[in-house]
Amino acid sequence: MVYILTGSLLIGLTLGLLGAGGSAITVPVLIYLVGHGTKESIAESMAIVGLIAIAAAVPYASSKQIDWRSVLFFGLPGMLGTLVGAWLGGLAAETIQLVVFGGVLLAAALIMLRKPGNTEVINDSSSQRSPAWKIGLEGILAGILTGFVGVGGGFLIVPALVILGKLPMRLAIGTSLVIIAFQAAVGFTKYEFYLEANNLSVDWQTILIFAVIGIVGSIIGRQINTRLNQQKLKSIFAGFLLLLGGFVIVHEGGKYLHAAAPASTPPGIVHSNHIQTKSLISVHINKGEK
Repeated sequence: MVYILTGSLLIGLTLGLLGAGGSAITVPVLIYLVGHGTKESIAESMAIVGLIAIAAAVPYASSKQIDWRSVLFFGLPGMLGTLVGAWLGGLAAETIQLVVFGGVLLAAALIMLRKPGNTEVINDSSSQRSPAWKIGLEGILAGILTGFVGVGGGFLIVPALVILGKLPMRLAIGTSLVIIAFQAAVGFTKYEFYLEANNLSVDWQTILIFAVIGIVGSIIGRQINTRLNQQKLKSIFAGFLLLLGGFVIVHEGGKYLHAAAPASTPPGIVHSNHIQTKSLISVHINKGEK
């Protein structure tokens, strides 16, 4: 229970602070600490992060810090990408999904460690923004990752909204939360069909506990967001993602390599078979001599 309480609080805090990173914690907590299966954990992660993202987006919406144009051009293609990613995730081996997940965490950390340009004061003129097709393509890619490994994609969405959408950081965070909620809903629905077809199911009690405590954490994170230096905060979280991603890759990659290695026959069995073979040969020779 301590793991659940701590993990869910961290998920909410990171979503409230950064508009990203919640599911980067959710999947490992559900798998390694709670003990759920990989497919179930990915589906549960989408439900948890989606619910928290909805709650975390409300104060941003009330403060008019959501860019609905970006939700349209980024979020809708992202939902399509999530369907594709969830379909691929259902076909992939669990170990492969987790190794890819670890790689995604490392990529997220590197993106977060990049120093942003001057994005706080940007003219909202649409002529300065990237074409809609570029924003949509980024949305599809983020959606595929969301569906395949269960990450919300916020670490891709926020930089994309800042760089391509030319949004200020806090506006990008609020917009990211809405997009994450849509993508998570689509991904969860797709995984539910897969789980039912394979006689598996999510644990709704775990989802509700994570979601409720995570929502409280997102409210706290939102308050802290206005007081802390964003780049320092992202650097600390990026360091955590590097450690977590490295652990997942080493742990799951080792299991995959071990499973893929051909099983060697124990020396004692080889020796025994060799003796039996020699004995049979000797018997046949002796019979021949007689």
